[in-house]
Amino acid sequence: MSEQRPTLAVIAAEAGVSQATVSKVINGRSDVAPSTRERIEGLLQAHNYLPPGRQGRGRGSGLVDLIIGGLDSAWAVEILRGVEAECARRSVATVVSLVPPGEASPSGWTALPALHRSDGVILVTASVTPSQRAQVERTGAALVVIDPIDLPGNGVPSVGATNWAGGLAATEHLLELGHRRIAAIGGRKEMLCSQARIDGYRSALERAGVEVDRALIRFGDFQHEGGFRCAQELLALPEPPTAVFAGSDQQAMGVYEAARQGGLSIPRDLSVIGFDDLPMCDWLSPPLTTVRQPLEEMGRVAARTLFQLMDGQPLVSPRMELSTELRVRLSTAPPRP
Repeated sequence: MSEQRPTLAVIAAEAGVSQATVSKVINGRSDVAPSTRERIEGLLQAHNYLPPGRQGRGRGSGLVDLIIGGLDSAWAVEILRGVEAECARRSVATVVSLVPPGEASPSGWTALPALHRSDGVILVTASVTPSQRAQVERTGAALVVIDPIDLPGNGVPSVGATNWAGGLAATEHLLELGHRRIAAIGGRKEMLCSQARIDGYRSALERAGVEVDRALIRFGDFQHEGGFRCAQELLALPEPPTAVFAGSDQQAMGVYEAARQGGLSIPRDLSVIGFDDLPMCDWLSPPLTTVRQPLEEMGRVAARTLFQLMDGQPLVSPRMELSTELRVRLSTAPPRP
């Protein structure tokens, strides 16, 4: 007797749920009880289920999943550009899935490799739990993380930048110009890259013998709105800063807006320095001094690392950090007397 074809109805019958519930799990919907979701995902993997139109495709499908929180920033586009370029060189297609950071959970992304029948997964700015990694491994897909929220355990390879060194270089540049009241705006506190940039900032101040003033440290979200809000708070202090190190270029643009609304001129009244070196830095008025992290190359390295895993090749190191570099433009100057 031939084996029964693993249709949606078969999965639903074995799980004791409706076909609509199985469909919700396949599509990453959150409105399914955790125990039910786990049971359905186990059956999907056991039956090697593929949706209609994808039946018969085996491992070695020539697909890589790039899972990212959004494509609404130049930062994400640069990462995507690097991944796609390297995948194209290997004649591998890239499937881009948008999963908001708050949904980077088993229900949010770990079902995608099985759904797409992909050979590997590149996960951007997320955290990976042991259970999530195990779920991906059960599909046979390799996994690499770009700019992880925290250090991924269990040997999950990751690619990032020298964030601490970047924060150090940015703050040292402002100190060399003569600034002493230097503020810093990080990203979300729990993010590894944000912590490292703020630690670099603190280290530069301590090396220069300048006391670290906690009132001058704020945490945003790496977005324009976070930079704007934090800058407004800083500029409203009784003794406001003469310079701001923003943990991303988008936050630096928020600082520009807050300074403009406050009647301040950059860099005459306030020096501003960013982090990322997005293409728009040259277009700002004045052009933004920033720390360059090689975003496109980070995408390329992540893809190359993924292919090494897929080919069974050993990695030199599970954690790769690419060098940052200070790019001085016109948004920084000595403080006014």
